[in-house]
Formats: sequence, C-alpha cells, structure tokens
Amino acid sequence: MITPRAPKGTYDLLPDAAAERDVIVAAAARVFTAYGYRHVVTPEFEETGLFERGVGEATDIVRKEMYTFADKGGRLMTLRPEGTAPVARAYVEHGMHKLPQPVKLWYHAPMFRYERPQAGRYREHHQIGAEAMGSAEPAVDAEVIVMLGQILGELGVTGLRLAVNSMGDRECRPAYVALLREYLEAHAVELCQECRVRTQLNPLRTFDCKEPGCRAVMARAPHVVDHLCAGCRRHFAGVVELLRLAGLAPQVDFTLVRGLDYYTRTTFEFQSDKLGFAQSTVGGGGRYDYLVEQIGGPPTPGVGFGCGLERLTLACEAKAHPVGGPPVYVVAFAPERRADAFAVAQRLRAGGLPGAELDLAARSVKGQLKQASRLGARLAVLVGLDELAAETVRLRDLATGSEDDVTIDELPGRVTSLLAAAARPPERGHVGGRGGKV
Repeated sequence: MITPRAPKGTYDLLPDAAAERDVIVAAAARVFTAYGYRHVVTPEFEETGLFERGVGEATDIVRKEMYTFADKGGRLMTLRPEGTAPVARAYVEHGMHKLPQPVKLWYHAPMFRYERPQAGRYREHHQIGAEAMGSAEPAVDAEVIVMLGQILGELGVTGLRLAVNSMGDRECRPAYVALLREYLEAHAVELCQECRVRTQLNPLRTFDCKEPGCRAVMARAPHVVDHLCAGCRRHFAGVVELLRLAGLAPQVDFTLVRGLDYYTRTTFEFQSDKLGFAQSTVGGGGRYDYLVEQIGGPPTPGVGFGCGLERLTLACEAKAHPVGGPPVYVVAFAPERRADAFAVAQRLRAGGLPGAELDLAARSVKGQLKQASRLGARLAVLVGLDELAAETVRLRDLATGSEDDVTIDELPGRVTSLLAAAARPPERGHVGGRGGKV
C-alpha cells in the first residue's frame, strides 16, 4: 500500500505551527487596521488573461510558474500566483474608483507557483499583502513601506535592511530599457542562456539572475536611477525623504527591479541576513501606476507589497507561541457525574473562557488528571466530590496544588481572575508568585 503524502512543494500546517501562523496574521491585521486598511478576499483562481495582461507575459511567473487549467466551459483559469492583480481586478469590477481615494486594502491568502521548493519557498505558499489604489503621491509609497516595517518589527524580525529603487515610468523607462538591452547584447557571451532570452523579452529581468557570471555583468550595467525623468526623480526623492523622517534607513539598490512587469517608479524590499544571501527578502513590493488601466479599468495609480508567511516565520527572532494547552480541564469524579461535568464545561465556554476541556474517552479520575497535565492545563475543575454540595465544585491549581471550593455560578469569574493573576509578572522585589491557598 502506498502511504499518502502531500504533493511536492506543499506542506501540512500542524496545530502548533498553525497557532504560530495565526499570531503572525493577527499582528499584521492590527497594524493594517491602525493604518486604515480593510480586509479583502479574492478567489483562489482567476481567468488566465488577468495575469498575462497584468503581471506580464515576459515574466517568469507567466512563462514558467503558473498553474493553469481549462474548466468545463473551455475557459483558461489560473490558480492565483500573486495578490495584486486579483485585488486590482476587484477594484475595477466593483467600481471602487467611485469611493474616496486612495482605497486601502489588505489580504491574507494562499498563492501557487510551480518553482523549485526550498526553505521558506513552496509551490503553495501564503502571503499577507496590502494595496493602496488611487493616489500617486510619494506619501502613499512611504506609508506602505513604513507599515510593512512596523509589522516586521512587531514580529521580532531583526537584522533588517531596506532596499529601494525607482524603475521610472512610461516617459523615461523605454530609453533606459533600450540602453540596457544594448549593453546586454554587447556582453551576451558572458550571460547564461536564460538571461539571453530575457535580454530580448524584458532586459530588466536580468537583474534577478543569481548566476555569478550574470551578476558580474549586471554590476557594471547602467543604473536606472541615473536615467529617470524629472518627475520620477522628484517622486523618488520624496519617498526617500519621508522614509528617513519616519526613522528608516533606505539604501538605494539599482539592481532592485522585482519580478513583475507592472511595477513603475518605487520598488522596495526588506531583507534579512537570517534568510541567507540568495533568498534574503522578507517582503517587498512597489508602485504600479498602469496595472488597473492594463486590465480594463480607469487610469489609477497604486502601490503595495506582499510578504510570504513561510519566509516571515523563518525570519522571526522571537516567535510568539500561544499557550498550547487548555487553561481549564473539567474532571468528573464518578461516571454518573459526566453529564454534570459536560454542563460545567459548557458553562465556562459560554462565559467566554477559551479552551475549557473535559474528558471524552471515559477515563478514570486518575486518567483524567493525567490527561489534564499532558495537555498543559493550568486549572482543574473537580465535579462530583462526595463532600461537596450539589452546586459546588473544587478548583485545583495544577501548578501549585492549592484548591478552593466555589459554586458553579461563581466559577467563570473565579477561573478568569486566577488565570489573569497567573499571567501577570511577579511584583518587583519578589521572586515567583504567591504561595498558599488559591
């Protein structure tokens, strides 16, 4: 018999890892909300033409990495390889250009790319991202970058560098691309075969190559920031100034072009040495002033970023692990009191206590207490002790062994206060917590 396994390039997120992922997403959601960004959800597959028009037919994503299929109606569909084009499609389809601008949105979604799996990079991976559509001001670029930096900071990502660049616009980029292609053609023998193809399709993509020979050629290539028009120079200078005012230290990197054709003007990346040289990017993005227009909408400037959660998890210095076990375990001291224990657990849950558990395997009292310890419960509620009144239970602190008898009506409040006290740090001048009776 063949043991079933997840497809290559995918993975199962088991409960502890899923809890850690939830903490990361929740932290990002708090920052997004603080900046006025609202959650948006788009389908996991779109018509293939959206990505061909928006992302660019010359990109590696469209040429090599998309999961594309024909549906039963013969339409070509593609599993979402990136998040910006679908959000732009939703912006156009639902007439968001009529809303107060810029429209600020964030998402958390799986992405699919057929590429070589490696640490933190999978064929099915997950991203958080944000898009601000409807303003061409440098302040929007700066806000998006600062927001991503704050998310990374709150998650404990250290050793960060902020790289920025400008890719120009329709006015100045064509002349630079022609100059770059001329340079690359003069050095074609030094380039890998893939970069020779990129030279003709989109010369900017050659900056992405990791081959040593190609990197040596690109290090001597013309710098795009030296060939910007006056408008792009002013915009880029404005972004850099605002970032510095916000306390960041942006470093201009003329090789930073990102991997998607829709970028114009600002591009940026946060990089960390913790991920290694070849794959040091934690998250990044840029401006895309022509994307909405390219997919059939009105001319609409935009800027945003995407951040892979798998890579972000690897880069976190201090991982936030939620408490793994239930805070309370309800123990039935006799088989005929199991229904009472069930009712007590429901009473705690209805009172807003997260994670009240009880025995679901007909264990003995000793087995129930052992299970509570195994799960990591802090408190045990003992139901059905002979010496207690009918509406009274015994509350045991499993860390200290101290006990207290309380009525069922008092139980939710008593449990909440004990857990809150246990979560507080000890008072200054004392080592550890209080002893004695609970």
